[in-house]
Amino acid sequence: MSRRRFSIVLACAVCASAAVEAKTLRYAFQGTLKSLDIYALAETFTLGTLTNVYEGLVARDGDLKIRPALAERWERLSPTHWRFHLRKGVTFHNGNPFTAADVVFSAERVRSKGSNLRARVPKDARFVAVDDHTVDVHLSSPNPILLSEWASWGIMDREWAEANDAVAVASPTSKKVSYAAKHANGTGPFRVVSHRVGVKTVFERNDAWWGKREHNLTRVEFVPISAASTRVAALLSGEVDMAFPIPVQDEARVSANPGTSVLAGPELRTIFLGMDQFRDELIDSDIKGRNPFKDKRVRQAVYHAINIKAIQSRIMRKRSVPTAQMISPVLFQGETPPERLAYNPKKARELLSSAGYPSGFEVGMDCSNDRYVNDGAICQAVAALLAKVGIRVKLNVQPKSRFFAKVLGSNGYQTSFYLLGWTPSSFDSYNVLHKIHGCRSKGSARGQFNLGGYCNPEVDALADRILVENDPARRDVLIEKAFKITTSDVAYIPLHQQMLAWGVSKRVSIKQRADNVFHFQWVQKD
Repeated sequence: MSRRRFSIVLACAVCASAAVEAKTLRYAFQGTLKSLDIYALAETFTLGTLTNVYEGLVARDGDLKIRPALAERWERLSPTHWRFHLRKGVTFHNGNPFTAADVVFSAERVRSKGSNLRARVPKDARFVAVDDHTVDVHLSSPNPILLSEWASWGIMDREWAEANDAVAVASPTSKKVSYAAKHANGTGPFRVVSHRVGVKTVFERNDAWWGKREHNLTRVEFVPISAASTRVAALLSGEVDMAFPIPVQDEARVSANPGTSVLAGPELRTIFLGMDQFRDELIDSDIKGRNPFKDKRVRQAVYHAINIKAIQSRIMRKRSVPTAQMISPVLFQGETPPERLAYNPKKARELLSSAGYPSGFEVGMDCSNDRYVNDGAICQAVAALLAKVGIRVKLNVQPKSRFFAKVLGSNGYQTSFYLLGWTPSSFDSYNVLHKIHGCRSKGSARGQFNLGGYCNPEVDALADRILVENDPARRDVLIEKAFKITTSDVAYIPLHQQMLAWGVSKRVSIKQRADNVFHFQWVQKD
């Protein structure tokens, strides 16, 4: 064989090999990836997507257990003194070295104004760079779940943030668009190469990643498809390799299709209703001068009006597990689990009458239509059920980006009645008691997602004890006591834990985690 022909054959072989190796995964989700700043929005899809790009000191494996990440090991030198030994040789996507200075910077940035992840790191924790690859963390009190909150706290490059005026965190409602919201620079297994909000985000494999690769992808393309029918059609036609969530009514069709299947499993998320118990007058109601939801009897009436079995069978089509508590029983179940208030419209009307609302009242309700499984349909069902007892609901159903922009603290919690879902980032009850039930106070992360302003100082005192209690048995007793109080107060109306349903091409192998986080790292494509 001539040298020239050998070169041509070799070149063709290399091209063919590259073509075989190049694997692009295309997937769709019902909502948008609004910001690339991993501190801007504590929402599962956003955080989950960005943990493919940014990494924390620790991570969670496929079974949700804590494992080393940017910290290769750690030790507790005392109950309030932790030492983290950082991985050496790690670089950010732009080539900058990862050092202890980045950890110290990230600890300050995540607790700064505008950050939606302030509670990830204790407010009074002091981070000290011992050397380039060692960080000490000094706490004011013991914290047995410190690491549990850190799997989605991604470390950012201090030099990159300072050079691009991205030290400040811009919330999703801010008029200023931060550089970090449109660009990303992490250490993770994938890097962002393009991002157009509401259109497409493209990721490419980070060949310089320090970890062991468990996927065979070179490129990932995400497209938001809000309409469920369009999302399912894209999966069935092969336009995308994976789509989620799959509506319960379409699961059979996806399973029957020769090229696709449904990956289903239980999710840790609890879906619930919240009510404004803070304002003296609701912002969206025909009752003036007082707030009906401040009366426990009204909250009980709303609870009794909810036919959870009808929602489970007709809206969720058995793809949900009704619950009476605000945390999945997989994560916590005390000695005497709570029971739901029974569906009883007559009792609901009696309670409303005794509270001074014999004719009911009108109230606005905020809901997303692209965040949780059948969220818009659930809200419509709730509105219809409440109408039967005299509560007239004015529904405001919006895409999640507009929904969160309206109801979160950055916009002053502008909601009177709402549907929300919550998975505790630490998978621990303290997270729920602190963020969802905690009394709101300016400058504190307590109650950050307590949109309705429920407040019981006794619950806060118990939460503070739970945070520092190292004995598991004593800790569980405190947790159960706190949840009994919030349940008795009707702080919220829990509905159900929803089921996951991902539509997947049979050419793709994917690992599904119960927290509904999609990691590219565990994808194999034929």
